[in-house]
Amino acid sequence: MSSSVTAFVLGYTGETGKALLKQLSGDNYFSNIVLIGRRQVDLGDLQIADDGRFTQRVIDFDEVEKYADDFKGCDVGFCCMGTTRGKGGAAHFVKVDRDYVVNSAKVAKDAGCSHFQVVTAYGADKNSSILYNKTKGEVEEQLKNINFQRLSIFQPALLLGKREESRPLETFFKVISFPFTKLFPTLGSVHFDVLARAMIYNTKQQTSEKVEVIDNRKIHELSKLAK
Repeated sequence: MSSSVTAFVLGYTGETGKALLKQLSGDNYFSNIVLIGRRQVDLGDLQIADDGRFTQRVIDFDEVEKYADDFKGCDVGFCCMGTTRGKGGAAHFVKVDRDYVVNSAKVAKDAGCSHFQVVTAYGADKNSSILYNKTKGEVEEQLKNINFQRLSIFQPALLLGKREESRPLETFFKVISFPFTKLFPTLGSVHFDVLARAMIYNTKQQTSEKVEVIDNRKIHELSKLAK
């Protein structure tokens, strides 16, 4: 299935982003895929073949409004951007996971993007006392106010799959939740590949909803439909 849909991807060097790129590379629905990031990377390192559809654009997310032209011509935006508190502290985490995402979305909307898809998290709540959940909840609320023609919010539970970077707390939760995720695989966890497949499939579906919140169970459902 081919079309003239152009998409951009934010956060494509993370595990969800890399899973998304591998599946996009094998899907001719997208005629052009723009990778917007803070540094140039080798597509081979992302395990995707350069078939001429991928374009890399390097920007400074602290001044993203200066890079509006890099978002122009994109119909769909995939946002898998995120970091951890441990990598730069609480302030850095909020800047990347909330401010970079929201500010990039504003620029994308003004540049003509009609459908924005973002990965937040199960438990996202702007009123939470937990920084992670609170930040993800604030992202969701601020994105809703941008008024995209269509906004898709994915709320995965525990993400499964091999990570290149070490996340001790996440590893701890994977170990203690292993029996639960085995018994109830659609409730408490989701693999990076399943999430990526669901995001791509969702892009191709028609809906009358301007804002859709896609929880962990729905992510699994969409991924199965994609197969």
